Amino acid sequence: MASERTYTIEGVDCAVCAARIEKAINSIEGVESSQIDLLHNKLRIRTDRMYDGSIDESIFDTVAKEEPGTRVLSFSSPETGTSESTPNKVFMVPLRLVATIALVLVSQAPFASRWFVALNFIAYMIVGFEIVAKALRNLLKGNVFDENFLMTLATVGAFAIGEYTEAIAVMAFYQVGEYFQDLAVDRSRRSIAKLMDIKPVVATVVRNGAQVTLDPAQIQVGELLLIKPGEKVPVDAQVVEGESRLDTSALTGESLPRDVKPGDDLISGSINGSGVIHANATKRYEDSTVANILKLVEESSQRKAQTERFITRFAKYYTPIVVGLAVSLALLPPLFTGEAFSTWVYRALIFLVISCPCALVISVPLGFFGGIGGLARMGILVKGGNHIQTLARTSVVVFDKTGTITKGTFSVVDMQIADGTEYSTDYLVAVAKALESHSNHPIARAIAAYGTEYRQSPNIHHIQEVPGKGMEGLIDESKVLVGTADLMRLHNLSIPPQLSTPVAGPSVLIAMGDMVVGRMVLEDIPKQESGNTMEELRSLGVKRIVMLSGDETSVVASVATQVGMDEYHGKLLPQDKIQHVERMMEQKSGKESLLFVGDGINDAPVLARADIGASMGAIGSDAAVEASDMVIMGDGLSHIPRGIRHARKTMSIVTQNIVFALGVKALVMLLGIFGIASMWLAVFADTGVALLAVMNSLRALRFER
Repeated sequence: MASERTYTIEGVDCAVCAARIEKAINSIEGVESSQIDLLHNKLRIRTDRMYDGSIDESIFDTVAKEEPGTRVLSFSSPETGTSESTPNKVFMVPLRLVATIALVLVSQAPFASRWFVALNFIAYMIVGFEIVAKALRNLLKGNVFDENFLMTLATVGAFAIGEYTEAIAVMAFYQVGEYFQDLAVDRSRRSIAKLMDIKPVVATVVRNGAQVTLDPAQIQVGELLLIKPGEKVPVDAQVVEGESRLDTSALTGESLPRDVKPGDDLISGSINGSGVIHANATKRYEDSTVANILKLVEESSQRKAQTERFITRFAKYYTPIVVGLAVSLALLPPLFTGEAFSTWVYRALIFLVISCPCALVISVPLGFFGGIGGLARMGILVKGGNHIQTLARTSVVVFDKTGTITKGTFSVVDMQIADGTEYSTDYLVAVAKALESHSNHPIARAIAAYGTEYRQSPNIHHIQEVPGKGMEGLIDESKVLVGTADLMRLHNLSIPPQLSTPVAGPSVLIAMGDMVVGRMVLEDIPKQESGNTMEELRSLGVKRIVMLSGDETSVVASVATQVGMDEYHGKLLPQDKIQHVERMMEQKSGKESLLFVGDGINDAPVLARADIGASMGAIGSDAAVEASDMVIMGDGLSHIPRGIRHARKTMSIVTQNIVFALGVKALVMLLGIFGIASMWLAVFADTGVALLAVMNSLRALRFER
């Protein structure tokens, strides 16, 4: 039986190196597949048998041989994810640089002239021994084209033509660049980890009247939780006692706290504010919102965007091509021009230094994951960099109606009185509220919550519900009815013409005695930000905004007109929605994307069929998480344009890194051909550009509120 295992892996920063390790691990007997998550320092292994620990040693040995300096820890290891090499680098790199500079200065003194070459060689080995050793080990395994080999070849070549000081300086500059590049990558990892610091550490459970502190994973459904001010909600739960305010900003991106009282649901990972609350656990930790969020974000880096996959393939062929050009540059011009070989060898060495694609293979994946982290901060979970790229190309947005554009709850919008009636509007409202308060139907609850109390509440007795039709009762001995037209006809009552005209939404008739005297009109009101959201989408260049709904076409038309939709279709079954979406996907251009926004449960087939599907306010729903590519943890429509805007920002950053890195490298290569560029500039075109690209990628973590 197949099984999966996750390990912590340290010392791998390069996507090309990761691909090489994965290939080696896949050749181990029993391993079906492997994947390295560079940003979480995780190695995931899938085997063709149940895990028994026997495969661990093979994995550890393979990684150590394939990439010396890299180590793998068991996922359950108590050691932290901080590499041993990190503290060593923090102190050893500066010490080696100081020692190198000191030796170079000593070698320049008159008394040291006889030891000039030896001192420079020692200085070179102090600063570059680690790089040279890695290059030789990789060379013996046939891994030629990596940055260690390129830097070794370039600096050894500089030594060979007598450029001792420059060879040392270039190696030192390279080490400094790598040092700061590692710090930048580590900083980005810490920033991303901090964004996801929503996991509750401990929980307090009341068992047999005593408070017990335990790990959230040990909480059982139905147990009573005690949540104090400042503590995180450990699992999804429902308040049974106490009132407080919850900070849900880490989950939904909303800065305003949410008031909770008995009967309200609590989202795990949110922070309790001012009051002590008791709540019953409604889910286990592994099924709770916070666990779903962490799982989605951790797995998101596995789904690479087309640009990421392209860069990995590009790096595989790019470096050998540049090395081939460097060899040609060293050999051919001297044969045809008669110039010294040393001149063209030096220029070829510059080519070698420039050819390392570190700036691309590190900064591009980091840019995508920064975008994923930024979206998570604003309350949008995207399942991978591939979906960010798709979201950025959105040109058509299709919405479901109920619970997406509208609030999903009914509200009374109009109270109509028949001509010649003796009853006031307030009195009829009071009668309807008094009757409907005895029903749990959504429309009944909306009427019961409508308006203010009538000063003299009517004394209604013998109240009973007529299933599917409404409520009836008696005031004194006079019959009172509140319900549908079918209920009125059941009692042989005629409906006045002014109360039978079509309306956009459900309506409830009110009868006093033998006359229908009023009508309450209800609507599922659009969310407050719906109209502004449509305007924002258009400002982003979205060409088409459509609503698809199973409701009556007249109701759908009313809502679509209110919020400013371009197109709408009503009375649709799930398969009808799919047909409409497929038609719209055929009509758009190949590079454009269609985004469908729904509730994630009823619209699961359409969410899966669209280029990118987004679930509104559905985190915690297994159907929503499974069917959609993007989960909006809050219920605000404004997340849609903000998400598109941030996806485009992320793609812009990735594009900037690619253009900047390749542009600088191409320019320095050209300058090197004409003898203008030095090795110093070549190292900047490698490590300096990589550092700047990594720092630029960190901008994807920031987002607009």
